[in-house]
Formats: sequence, structure tokens, C-alpha cells
Amino acid sequence: MLATLFVTSINAASPEISNASTQRYPQKTIHLIAVYTPGGLVDLVARIIGTALAEQLATPVIIDNKAGAGGRIGIEAVVKAPPDGYTLGLGTTGPLAIEPVLDLGLAYDPRRDVAPISLIASAPQTLVAHPSVPAANVRELIAYAQANPGMLNYASPGVGTTGHLAGELFKSLAEIDIVHVPYKGNQEALKDLVAGRVQLLFSPLATVLPFAKSGKLRVFAVAGYERSALLPEVPTIAEAGVPGAEVVAWYGLIAPRGTSAVVIARLNSEVASALARSDVRTHLQQLGAEPMSSTSEAFADLIRDEMLKWRAIIVRARIGPNF
Repeated sequence: MLATLFVTSINAASPEISNASTQRYPQKTIHLIAVYTPGGLVDLVARIIGTALAEQLATPVIIDNKAGAGGRIGIEAVVKAPPDGYTLGLGTTGPLAIEPVLDLGLAYDPRRDVAPISLIASAPQTLVAHPSVPAANVRELIAYAQANPGMLNYASPGVGTTGHLAGELFKSLAEIDIVHVPYKGNQEALKDLVAGRVQLLFSPLATVLPFAKSGKLRVFAVAGYERSALLPEVPTIAEAGVPGAEVVAWYGLIAPRGTSAVVIARLNSEVASALARSDVRTHLQQLGAEPMSSTSEAFADLIRDEMLKWRAIIVRARIGPNF
């Protein structure tokens, strides 16, 4: 669905703005807040797009990792910053579309407090297991979980993240009882998975790929609509026996509400130019992410549409503090 809404060329940028307007921005260092811990996909995408923007704008772009509370701390830091274009955020599905409908008492509303700039990429979650799990595939995993309710734990980067919701959706559709263990970020969750302290994890493929190739972890399925070119032998979640459990996260550049339309348009154009570059596209694809730019308006529409989609899933699967 994302691929039909967003394109990956400079044509997706906002209309051209005058040179006189753009010459005043930027005049100092830009801080780009990545809402999860270093080493995860949000951080890596932020560093790729931040490097490209720094080159194109001839201005330093510093990545600030503000992790915790499922990405909410980072988003709050963005929306509370001066709307001058010098504090931006790399946001994702969890804190921008899932957590706002989970009734977690957020201090922000993405529809009111966030100025979307452009979508950057999307990437599916993958179901990964520690080798100690006595299953060779998803069907065997489900059979084991059904025979041993509550015995398997799955880690996530935090309550309301895509990793959390992917686990809950899988749990609901497979009709199994597995226990959620939230962490501060994906890297912390991954560390405990490799150590065997938890058994399962839904994670972007890039962060678990080295461990899968070394045999320290097993990738059971890709929770996307197509197989990944990075591990083409791994089935999709539907092929593995659980259709409807697809969870594809998206990543986008945001600013505080009130940021000048001129600045938003300039940054939107620069992101589109960056995503048209072969080096940027290659780096993202090597992470298992699909480059996607958008207009700022289309990104805002996506956030609203995704909130409606996840609200329906949350109610159907009875996820969150209200259930």
C-alpha cells in the first residue's frame, strides 16, 4: 500500500521556492533527533539521510539519540523544540501512529503538534528466534506455544512500538499465549535475545541479519507482503501460515508544528533529492528498507490513516491498557 502512495524521485517534492527565500536557511547546525537507541534501524536511517542532507545543505547535521518510552521521549523533544528548522526528528510508525491510539497519556498529538516533512523509507518486521526454541518454522513455533502457554517470551523496543504490535498481532491471529517483555530500544532487546534471556523478537531484518548468518539467531518469517532480497529463502508471514500478520514500519522526517512552510518545502525538496541518489538508495536497501519520498501533505495523510488502521487492530486484538 505504501508503494502506491509514495514515489522515490525528486518529483515528489513540494513546488519550487525562490532562491531568495531559501538562502536564509540553514545558517547553523541542524540537530536530527533519532527516537530510538544507536544501532537500530531508526538510528541508521537517520544517519544516512542526515549525512546526505549535510552534504546537500553544506551544513552540519548532528544525530541526537533520544530513546525511551517506545520513541515518545524523542518525539516530545521534537515537538517542544523551537519551530525554526534546526531541530528535526526521524520518526516512525510506533510513536507517530500506534502509541497515540493506545491511550498511553501522550504529551503530544501527531496530528496537531508535528509538521511532517517527508517519508523516507519503509521496512517490514521479521520474526526472529533464539536457537533454543524447539521449532524449525512458524507452524512448529505455534504448535509449541499452544502446547506450552506462557512459556515463551517475546521482546520489543517498548510498549506501542511496531515490534510490540507485531508480536501482539501474531499472538492474536495464531491464538497463542506468549509474554511481552518491553525494552528501551531494539538493540537492548536484541542483546537479550542473542543471550537467550528472551526467545522471540519482531525486528527490522538489518539489525538481526549478522546474527542470523552466524547461526546465533533464526529468522522464521518476514512480516511483509514480499520476501526480502537480503534473505530470499525466508518466507513471508503469510506463506509461513499466518496471513494478516504483516507489519511494515515507515520512517519519516518531521519538525515541530509552526515550522515555516518555506523551511518545510526546502527540506522536502532536499529529502527527495537525497532519495534520488544511488548511494543513499543503496545504503537504505542494504538495510532492508525501501526508499520512499513523499509530499509533506501525503505524509500527514499517512499518519492519520495509519492511526485509524492501528486503532482498529488494537481494538480487534484487545491490545493495551484498556483490555
